[in-house]
Amino acid sequence: MAVRTGSTGEMTGMRSEVADSWHRSAAAGVSANKVEAPITLPDDTLRDYREAHPLSRVFPLLDDVLGQAARDCDAVMAVSDASGQLLWVCGTPATLRRAEAIGFVEGSNWDERVAGTNAPGLALALGQPASVIRSEHFRRSVQHWSCAATPIHDPGSASLLGVLDITGGDEIVVPQTMAMVRAAARLAESELARELLTPRAPEARRPGAMHLTIESLGRTDSLLTVDDGRGHVSTVRLSPRHSEILLLLASTPHGLSGDELAVLLYAEDGPSSTLRAELNRLRNLLGEELLASRPYRLVAGVTGDWLAVEGHLAAADLRAAMRGYRGPVLPRSSAPGVMRLRDNLEAQLRHALLHSGQPDLMSTWTRSSWGSDDYEMWQAQRLAVGTGSPMLPLIDGQLARLDREYGV
Repeated sequence: MAVRTGSTGEMTGMRSEVADSWHRSAAAGVSANKVEAPITLPDDTLRDYREAHPLSRVFPLLDDVLGQAARDCDAVMAVSDASGQLLWVCGTPATLRRAEAIGFVEGSNWDERVAGTNAPGLALALGQPASVIRSEHFRRSVQHWSCAATPIHDPGSASLLGVLDITGGDEIVVPQTMAMVRAAARLAESELARELLTPRAPEARRPGAMHLTIESLGRTDSLLTVDDGRGHVSTVRLSPRHSEILLLLASTPHGLSGDELAVLLYAEDGPSSTLRAELNRLRNLLGEELLASRPYRLVAGVTGDWLAVEGHLAAADLRAAMRGYRGPVLPRSSAPGVMRLRDNLEAQLRHALLHSGQPDLMSTWTRSSWGSDDYEMWQAQRLAVGTGSPMLPLIDGQLARLDREYGV
């Protein structure tokens, strides 16, 4: 648990997820003295934007289920998009006027990187329900409020649609509030799912092709999910060697010969019988229809978390790449091909980050186990935050630590 000074000067405990959010807020340059959140959807674009948003179809339901409860207890209900922009804010006129004083209005942005620590922003950052109570808010103007929020996902793609929030006074700080917010969000997702089952798209119910999803970032062994295209999904944790083989095959869609695969797997020459035995075991695990030979290749659609990061980098979407990067590719693997993939991805991401000028993303890197000793990144972060940043003492302290450890 982190410790900080409360608004009255006493030392208080802080939950770790809130402390991390304060750090991200400070790294992004948010001022604790800033009164209002920025408006990123002005009135002339707000109406058309939210009418086209998928959550517009379930907003009346949310307002009926949760909005009325918020009005009854002098709180406000808010619905944001996936960027933290508030699309709807509902409450009594008196409560809405109070919320307006801190910029909690339709069209404002409550992503923690622009508005500081708050429940909608924290729910977005963590991808899970979050509450922020009074002085846990980063900005002082918000510290008389408490809030509870939960994400709402698209039931078809599982992508994030936005966040449902209730904000009010001390009456919000009870377990029943979060239970009510989560129940309303699940009800909205159920309604969206029901819409998917209309007869408009019978082709969506036809059996499809098999698909593999591989998670290898920050893991010593890969997690493989197999969707057979007929509604059956299974997940298996692979052995370290099978993790390496699958990673290499997924990164080479045209396939690899036995000799090519052996060179990528073994630092020294290994007997071909060893590789054949591993491939036979993997084929028994996956099934004959998924692993073909001559050349060895995967006969299915494949997505991988490292491939997604590469895609985001190619599209110049560094923020999405950083969200998806959970650590180096199979960090304990010494297979030459895996090491090359790992080093190339890390080098691409690090290069983009060093030249991004975005201190909050740099802070995500330097706070990680793999980036905490990255001297050059700490230096770049120091330049990016500016001379008045509250992050400077931390950054200078880390640079001094590394100077001592490196004997500079």
